[in-house]
Amino acid sequence: MTKMASIDPNLDQNLAWLKEKFDGSADFFTKKMQLCGVECALMLCDDLAGVDLAWELLLRPLQYEPRRFSNGAELAKYLAVHSGVPFSAAPIETREDLFYNLCAGNGVFLADGDCRAYSFAAQNFAQRSPGEPDSEVNVYGSKEAFCDVLRRNMGLIRRRVRSEGLVIRTMRVGRYTDTEIAVIYHRDLVDRRLLEGVMARLKRIQLQMVFDSGYLAPFLEKNPYSLFSCAGMTERPDTLCAKVCEGKIAILADGTPYAVLVPFFFTENFQSMDDYCSRPYYASFIRALKYVAFLIAVLFPGIFVSVANFTPELLPGQLLYKIAASEAATPLPLFMEAIFVNLILEIVKEAGLRLPKAIGHSVSLVAALIVGDAAIQFGILGSPVVIVASLSAICGFAVPSLYQPITILRMLFILAGGLLGPLGIVLMILTTIFNICSINSFGLPYTAPLTPYNRGALRDGILRASWKKMQGTRFVVTDLPGAKRRDRHER
Repeated sequence: MTKMASIDPNLDQNLAWLKEKFDGSADFFTKKMQLCGVECALMLCDDLAGVDLAWELLLRPLQYEPRRFSNGAELAKYLAVHSGVPFSAAPIETREDLFYNLCAGNGVFLADGDCRAYSFAAQNFAQRSPGEPDSEVNVYGSKEAFCDVLRRNMGLIRRRVRSEGLVIRTMRVGRYTDTEIAVIYHRDLVDRRLLEGVMARLKRIQLQMVFDSGYLAPFLEKNPYSLFSCAGMTERPDTLCAKVCEGKIAILADGTPYAVLVPFFFTENFQSMDDYCSRPYYASFIRALKYVAFLIAVLFPGIFVSVANFTPELLPGQLLYKIAASEAATPLPLFMEAIFVNLILEIVKEAGLRLPKAIGHSVSLVAALIVGDAAIQFGILGSPVVIVASLSAICGFAVPSLYQPITILRMLFILAGGLLGPLGIVLMILTTIFNICSINSFGLPYTAPLTPYNRGALRDGILRASWKKMQGTRFVVTDLPGAKRRDRHER
C-alpha cells in the first residue's frame, strides 16, 4: 500500500503540488491572501463549491479581525477552536486527503507554516432532489426515493431511524474515481460475522472505477454464476431502513440512488412496502398471486411447447385442433416459434426502455398493432404462441426484481420442453430448485425463513400476519440458526 504524503508546512510547496496534481485543470480555483498577518490560501473546485459561499463562511468573519498571529499554526488553531468558521471536526493531514476533499466539493483553507489543512462544507453543485421511486412504485407509504448525493441519502436514513444503534460507516473504493460508499447497519441487530465478512470483502475491491452500487454487488455474492442474486437492490429509504431494522446491512454509493442489501432472501422478491400498509388477508393474497405469476412466467411457455409436441392428448379436443391448424400455417417448429416470439418481446421492451419516453410508447404501439398482427395474418407466427408468450411476459412484470432470471429461465424451459419434452421440464425444475437452495450469503441460506424453517415464515414469509401478531416478534436475520447478535456490551 502506498504511503500517503503529509502536508508540507510551506504553503507554496503545497500549492505547487496541487497545481501539478490538477495539471492545469480549469475548474481548480485557488486564492492567496493575507489574513491576520499570515499568508493563507483558499482552494476549491469551481462548480463543486461556491466562491460566494466560501466568502460568507470564511473570509467575511475575518475581514475585520483585529488580532494578528505569528504563524499559520496559531491562526489555524484560532479559527478552528475560537472562531465561528465552520471547519470540519477533523483536520486534513495528508495531501491525498486534501485532494479528495477538493474533489468532494469542500472548500479548503491552508495557512503558511501549518502542516494541516481545514475543510468546510461549501458544496454548490447541481443535484437531483429526492423524488418518487421509479422501479418500486407503491400505493401506500412514503413517496420518497434516494437521490444521487450520498450525504443527502444518509440524512434520509437517519431521519427515519432515530435509534442510537444506527451506524453509518464510510469508505472509498475505485482507483480512479475514489468513490465514497456508506455501510449502514444496526449494531444491536447485525450478525457480527456478517458485518466482518461484508467489510472484509469491500476492502478487497480493486476496481478501477465505481459509478453505481451495482458495481459492488458481485463482490458480496458467493455464487457468481447463479441466475439468482443474494444481494438485493432498493431505491426506497423506508425499505432500506426496514431491512436494517431486521439486522441486514445496506451499502450506498455516491452518485447513485440505489442501495445494495445483504443478505437478501428469495421470498423478499415477492414483498413490497404496500404489504405492510394493507389488510393482512389482502397482502397475503397479493403475495400468493406473485408466486403464481412467477411460476406462470417461467413454466407456462415451456410446458405449452412440451405438451403440444410430445403429449398432445392432454389437451382438450377443440384447443388441440386450433393449435394444430395454427401451426400448420406457420413455417417454424413450435419451440423455435416460441423462442422467436420471446426474443421479439425482449427487443421491444429494450427499445421502449432505452428510447426517449415520447418515442418509447410509439415503439410498443407499433410492435403490438403492426408487427404482431401482421405476423399472425401473414402466417409467420401462430396465435396460440403469441398469446402464451404475452401472458408469460405480463406475469414476469409482476415480480420486477426477478425479471432478469425469469427471462433466461423462460428461454431454457422452452428449449428443454421443445427438445426433451416432459423429461426436460422436470430436469429444469429440479435444476432451478437445486440452484435456489444452494445459494447462501455469508452462511445464511437464500431460502430463509422457509428453509431451514423459522417461525418468521408464518408471520412474514409467503403470507403476512397482522401487526398485532408481528409487533415485537418480527423476523430478523439474527433469528436464523448460527447467527450471533452484537450485544450492547460489545460495542
